[in-house]
Amino acid sequence: MPTMPPVQAVADRIEKAEAVDGVASRLQNLLRRALPPAATDMLGGEPLGHPLHPLLVVLPIGAWGSASVLDLLGEQTAARKLTAFGCAAALPTAASGAVDWASTSGPQRRTGLVHASLNYAALTTYFASWRARRRGRRVTGSLLSMAGFGLLTAGGWLGGHLAYSQGVGVDTEEFRQRNPGSGGPAHATDGMVVVEPGT
Repeated sequence: MPTMPPVQAVADRIEKAEAVDGVASRLQNLLRRALPPAATDMLGGEPLGHPLHPLLVVLPIGAWGSASVLDLLGEQTAARKLTAFGCAAALPTAASGAVDWASTSGPQRRTGLVHASLNYAALTTYFASWRARRRGRRVTGSLLSMAGFGLLTAGGWLGGHLAYSQGVGVDTEEFRQRNPGSGGPAHATDGMVVVEPGT
């Protein structure tokens, strides 16, 4: 039997962490009550025909990553502004991700909760970085950015696991209907549609 890669072993443990189910269920109920249907449709990407979260996520990642590059180049003012922009862009990004997560269950819900927790920790760290930079503590701000990027990387890896391994937000039914010869029958599982190889 092939050995499971270490990162996959981590994902496997998160998927089986039933201890977080109670907290996750309460958070989902709060989200569903707090968001009106119109906001849910918009943040879920209904007008686009696919989830909004993957489109928005590039904004904070791009801004924060660029800020780190500017730190290395000594462009402190620009780095501070990009850090602030990333923090602002992270808010709608997090909201759209929360809407996607609200419809998950089981292993997907557990993974999504950890993914979100890491990203919220990254946002908090970047906000602290911005405050330090604003107060002239440039070294502290740069170090906090590095820590935030580490959290962001871990959260991003779990985000990729959610999309590509667990299929959250994946729906091939519309494509299959528009391209009838592209695959076999589709079936739904945990909120996603999987196309089986042609039969």
